[in-house]
Amino acid sequence: MEQKLHTPEGVRDIYSTECRKKLTIQEKLHHLLHLYGYQDIQTPTFEYFDVFRDEIGTISSRELYKFFDRDGDTLALRPDITPSIARAAATLFEEEEFPARLCYIGNTFINHSSYQGRLKENTQLGAELIGEDSVEADAELIAMVVDSLKKVGLKEFQVNIGHVDFLHTLMDLTGLNEEKKAEVYALTANRNYFGVEEILIRENVEMSVVEMFRILPELTGGTEALVRAAKLVPGETAKRAIVRLLKIYQILELYGAEAYVTFDLSMSGSYGYYSGIVFRAYTYGTGDAIVRGGRYDHLIAKFGKNTPSIGFAVIIDELLSALGRQKIEIETGHCNLIVYTDATLNWAVSLACDLREKGKCIELLKREPWQERAVYEEYGKRRGTDSLTYLKDDRSMEMVNLKTGETRVIRSESDTGSEETR
Repeated sequence: MEQKLHTPEGVRDIYSTECRKKLTIQEKLHHLLHLYGYQDIQTPTFEYFDVFRDEIGTISSRELYKFFDRDGDTLALRPDITPSIARAAATLFEEEEFPARLCYIGNTFINHSSYQGRLKENTQLGAELIGEDSVEADAELIAMVVDSLKKVGLKEFQVNIGHVDFLHTLMDLTGLNEEKKAEVYALTANRNYFGVEEILIRENVEMSVVEMFRILPELTGGTEALVRAAKLVPGETAKRAIVRLLKIYQILELYGAEAYVTFDLSMSGSYGYYSGIVFRAYTYGTGDAIVRGGRYDHLIAKFGKNTPSIGFAVIIDELLSALGRQKIEIETGHCNLIVYTDATLNWAVSLACDLREKGKCIELLKREPWQERAVYEEYGKRRGTDSLTYLKDDRSMEMVNLKTGETRVIRSESDTGSEETR
């Protein structure tokens, strides 16, 4: 049998500099969520299939990775962490009267069709605010998204905000059956408005409603888009949705986050469990959203506790890709390299121990006396190392800044005053 040493399609190894960058991004974002008062929760990588069944509203069951335990129960790798947290919160916070602020880091698994060319395993970092239905809670989550993306160095990004009730109101006006509505939702999500209009006309939907769908792409922008939408679409439900969005915007101004926000009333959310505002963040260098979120007031009730909730997830792999393509530097606190010989071993170990006590990352690497410094400079650059300390048998050292190429030569181990720079 042929031994397969490569990874399956849709997953990959992450190592060395890229892995350090990914972990650094996660640490920065994780710390920011803690600053907002969110506490960590870890849920299992796999759950009973029922946690992600179709009625929950996550993804189609055919895209789940499913398997059986020894008792014959069907299990599934999590495609989405929010249902797992909803399941846990229904029991862990059953008697809690105050809101629970939870955050997490974990991998998700979706068995996409191979032709889609998307990763099947992704790392997500997110936050869930459970037990509060208010515009203040909505604004807090969106402000956290803005702060998170600024924290990792992004300057040009946009958070699109919508409300599922607005599009649901329009959809109800069509009088279509559930199957046709699903088609229209899918076409709208893909911004195929010509396809939407074709279905509506073919199904003899009233022209006044068709006209509302025609102007749907134009209901994007600042608060002026909300004001225009309120005049065009009938129904108290849609108007309440717009009023809520306007109130959220006012609070985002207090956070100083309003400049990054755009309203998009064609949004309905990527998951069926969304029940209020929905939002996604986009930036250059990636074709998909780097953050997805929204309100899911009825999800936890499916696990036994009726409580409102809102949350978001940062798709770390997409974010990392965007940062790389935008050439945004990620400071990872790279290791420094000390290169020594047999004759300088004691010196090297003493120096490394002293620097590690001071919190420095030090890698020791032994060389043969005839090997040139340039070999180790190239190695250090491949590793993303900041500096190289090259110990010589004559008790001198050469300290090279691998970022700038500047070299300091210290003539004696004890005589630090005798040095030159070149």
